Amino acid sequence: MAQSPRAVGDAIESILVENFGKIMGDLVKEYSSSFARRAMADLAFTDKDDFYYIVDVKTHRLDTKFNMPNLTSVERISRFYEDDKNHFVILNVAYNIEGSAAKIKKVTFALIEFLSWNCLTLGALGWGQIQIANSNHITVVPKNSRKKWMLDLCDNLFEFYPREIGKITERIKHFKKVRKFWERKEV
Repeated sequence: MAQSPRAVGDAIESILVENFGKIMGDLVKEYSSSFARRAMADLAFTDKDDFYYIVDVKTHRLDTKFNMPNLTSVERISRFYEDDKNHFVILNVAYNIEGSAAKIKKVTFALIEFLSWNCLTLGALGWGQIQIANSNHITVVPKNSRKKWMLDLCDNLFEFYPREIGKITERIKHFKKVRKFWERKEV
């Protein structure tokens, strides 16, 4: 199992989800780990001040060259962040395999708005997906404001969407040619 990043990731996530409420102790008023597979969160909690945190657990095997995990949809985060009491947290666990054991080397527990746009990118799925560009290089900007981060998100989308329109325009042209090819076929 140790040689399968998916199996190790699932095991680490399961341990965290099962024990997170205990780890956070009396900082947490309510805790939940019951979410659908495609939910934004793997776990969630409400703190004593009634702030609501959803946590997306990500794992990263350090000896891999490239990891680009999806974090959330740009549309989902924009709706979720309309309420100032809502917080989206990334819990990234970086590990190495030593023998048959996973050895945790680094844990990043940060609000998404504390992740620098230098280490994030946008992917073309639905409205757009926020992704970590490379899990080997995560840059945390402590105390970055949500407002600044969301405005940067919008600016990034204003660059991203026109590029996507250009790609789609090329794909339409391509399939117009494909259609003409097939229209000329006898059967």
